[in-house]
Amino acid sequence: MRPLFHPSLVNGRYGDPTVYVETLFEKRSLLFDVGEIASLAPRRIRRVDQVFVSHAHIDHFVGFDHLLRLLVGHEKSVQLFGPSGFAEHVFHKLQAYCWNLVETYPCDLVFDVSELGTADSISTTRFHLRKAFAAEPTVSRKAFGGILCDEPTHRVSAAILEHGTPCLAFALQEAAHVNVWKNRLLERGLPVGPWLLSLKKAIVERRADDHLIRIDETATSDRLVPLASLRDLVTVTAGQKIAYVTDVADTPANRAAIVALIQNADILFIEAAFAGADAALASERAHLTTTAAGEIAREANVRRVEPFHFSPRYAGEQERMLAEVMAAFRHLAPDAKS
Repeated sequence: MRPLFHPSLVNGRYGDPTVYVETLFEKRSLLFDVGEIASLAPRRIRRVDQVFVSHAHIDHFVGFDHLLRLLVGHEKSVQLFGPSGFAEHVFHKLQAYCWNLVETYPCDLVFDVSELGTADSISTTRFHLRKAFAAEPTVSRKAFGGILCDEPTHRVSAAILEHGTPCLAFALQEAAHVNVWKNRLLERGLPVGPWLLSLKKAIVERRADDHLIRIDETATSDRLVPLASLRDLVTVTAGQKIAYVTDVADTPANRAAIVALIQNADILFIEAAFAGADAALASERAHLTTTAAGEIAREANVRRVEPFHFSPRYAGEQERMLAEVMAAFRHLAPDAKS
């Protein structure tokens, strides 16, 4: 089954940290961090409806203004997620502009900005263009295990890490793929039709066995069938898992939290800001080395690792940086060949 989500680094391995995630079959996209995004086509940016920001350092958040500029004048609602204090950063970004002409816009633009204060608590503040982006009263809710959003197509969870300031790492878990056996439909005399979408949805949402599925048989009649008796019509395979980790000190607590979050990820985007030989400098600046990035990926049993956020001090040394990450990931000596 082809994955629903297709991620890519927007600015390569040295530029501002930003991963753009395209959604197959749907006109929506996700962003992990919003650094410089001018290289993205406007039509792709306008598809974004969820933005996950690790922290508000400029190289991770400077692109918000570009996003805002392209969305004003379009009917749009965007969810933004970040660490404690994030809503205030968004508020000041929005209030940096004069909105005295908002009544002339035919469309409204809404930002729902959520902060993960602890692994068990989320607070959300709403900003409407039509209200000149004045902050509405903040609403708090319980979170469970750092889950930021849980939709029929995907779930995004976060871990709160330390970077001299709270910094979030993220894991995007695609919903399970449900495939219908058409030969089994034929064997049981069941029709192909829209009811199969209801069946798939019920399975993805983990409905109980007594949940009723309406089977459309003719234009004038249908019947209700318990989910339990229809489960053998499908096979379920796990969806893809994509993880994003950046700007984090290499401490035992951070490593443990990262590994727990990204365990068994299919693709891991992870910073490798400094070469292994510069571990002291990485520690001073609360970043990961190439070696640490590879070790974390290996410990978490990740299938594929995509290092990024290389420091400019290593310009022209991309192959060296990649080799160091892969050596630690595969547990090879630095000069060994894979």
